[in-house]
Amino acid sequence: MSDAVPSSRLDRRAVVARLLADRDDLLVVTGLGSPTYDVAAAGDHPRNVYLWGAMGGTAAMALGLALARPKTPVVAVTGDGEMLMGMGSFATIALQQPKNLSIVVLDNGLYGETGGQASHTVRTDLAAVAQACGIADTRRITDMEEVGRLAGRIGAIGEGPMVAVVAIDRAETERVLPTRDGHAIRVRVRQALGLPIG
Repeated sequence: MSDAVPSSRLDRRAVVARLLADRDDLLVVTGLGSPTYDVAAAGDHPRNVYLWGAMGGTAAMALGLALARPKTPVVAVTGDGEMLMGMGSFATIALQQPKNLSIVVLDNGLYGETGGQASHTVRTDLAAVAQACGIADTRRITDMEEVGRLAGRIGAIGEGPMVAVVAIDRAETERVLPTRDGHAIRVRVRQALGLPIG
């Protein structure tokens, strides 16, 4: 348990841009708010699944995709507030043990979408929670060299699921808004995967 904000925090846009720079066939599921803006800022892509208003559901949605497409790497890019709401999904992910699923939590210690209140991660260690649920590969990321290694891991099929908590700064960034049309997102993802639209 930690009661101090990490002194080393990274620029969220630089982190996400590095993670997705060489994405190949990676499926990306984004959490509510800033993680969606960050992924869109790194470049819109037909394999991006933007969740609007589904707070707490990002990791579970990514798990469903990972189980449906076991040979395709899947990453959930979410925030600490959203992951706190969906923390129970760590137990389900641990039970299922998908080798192609990564969860990246961008942790600035704030509930950014509701006014910037301090989140529980000032005391709650999400990597430790994931590990206690049975996810063996958990990481705390505090520098860009580690982000580079993480980028390689999320694009590959591993030995089991992986959770990385990345300490990001608290600066507000410009909102880069991708489409909010859920039907259009579903259609283009299915097309990108070579699946029928119906």
